[in-house]
Amino acid sequence: MNVESYTHFCLQQPGATASFPFDKHTLVFKVMGKIFTLASIFPFERLNVKCDPEKAIALREAYPSVLPGYHMHKKHWNTILINQELTDHQIFEWIKDAYWLVVNQLPQKTKKALSTQNK
Repeated sequence: MNVESYTHFCLQQPGATASFPFDKHTLVFKVMGKIFTLASIFPFERLNVKCDPEKAIALREAYPSVLPGYHMHKKHWNTILINQELTDHQIFEWIKDAYWLVVNQLPQKTKKALSTQNK
């Protein structure tokens, strides 16, 4: 995986936006103002994804390249090391899960606004 494919995939999610709110190296993806993934792009070696707490623990136990979220709430975030252990497909699925986890937690009014944006 490279930063271009990561960015392209994240921006394909409905209503997703990209920004650098923290510094010029941390690329943050949000949906309706809520973060679902972020990564340092210089160098692009790891990324953080929001995760269901139970799934977060299971992924950490199954993959040495999945760690508790670096500089994040460890219960709700995983850090994924980008290396040969994990496929792009796996990482993309976890990003998609993170996106939907955030969307499903949005208030109904916000979800409705998101759905009308994508028509």
